Parts: sequence; C-alpha cells; structure tokens
Amino acid sequence: MLKIKEQQVIEAAQQGIDAFVELFYNEIMASIDGELNAESMQRLTPDQITLVAYYIYREEVMDGGHVQLIHNGYGPFIFLNPFAKAMRLWGAKEFSKLVYSGRKFFEENQKALTQDCSDEEFMAIYENYPEADDLDDEFIIMEEEVTDIVAHYIDDNLANFAQIEA
Repeated sequence: MLKIKEQQVIEAAQQGIDAFVELFYNEIMASIDGELNAESMQRLTPDQITLVAYYIYREEVMDGGHVQLIHNGYGPFIFLNPFAKAMRLWGAKEFSKLVYSGRKFFEENQKALTQDCSDEEFMAIYENYPEADDLDDEFIIMEEEVTDIVAHYIDDNLANFAQIEA
C-alpha cells in the first residue's frame, strides 16, 4: 500500500484543495513509476485509479479541452471505463453527467480525433468540433466544485488512497 507522511498531507491541505489532490496523484503515479498501463493499474485501488483519471481529465481539459483529451489517447481510459459512475458515487453528480456527454462525443468522433496530424491540422480540429467547446465550458464552470468534492472524498476515505504515516 502506498505510504504518505502525515506532515505532507497536512502541508498540502494547508495549501488548498489543488495541492491536496495533486499530492495524492503524484504519490500514486510515483508508486507505479509514472507508467499508467494495464499492469500498473492492477497495483492500484479503484479509488486510486479514479483519482488518476480525474486528474488527467482535469489537466487535459483545462489545457486543451476535450479535443486534446481524446487526441492524446485518454478517451478510452476516461470514457470506456466506469469513471463517470465512480464520480457520481463520490458525490460529483453533475460532473458524472458531463462525462457521459463526453463519452457520446468521444464515441461519435473518436476516429477523426485520434488520427495523427501536424500541429496545424490539430488546431484546425477545434474549428470542426464546436460541440466540444460546450463540454469544455461546462467543465470549466464546475471544475473548482468538482475538485473540492474529490478532495473531500480523499480526506473522508484516506485508507483507500494511502497509508498515512507519522
């Protein structure tokens, strides 16, 4: 089981929800040598996998939207796994609905959005899929609230994420 020093948790919590969530994400990724694949996921708890999925989703969408998330190959990990259900169970019901909407967008456009292309061609993709903007905007509006829900879930279920040591 992943071990995190209590002082690290306290310091991260004092810095805010983003730092708190990031601490757990970074420690989880370090425990699998930064390699998320079928083999390394077997060493993680379902809650750890869900946290990794949320962190990747948040980073990708905040940086380049759903188009970037899908283009960078995260579509199957986010949309074809029980991530949306897990988010609902964690208390992020509206976000769960957004992920289901994202799944529909992913399934309808997967082939076109995952093709190799130049940077110029990639930027043009955004113009061809304006519906992704709506998904992006919806997440941007709720991101702070969802991250707060995730942080509270971690705090309320610490044993599912790590063993906290003195």
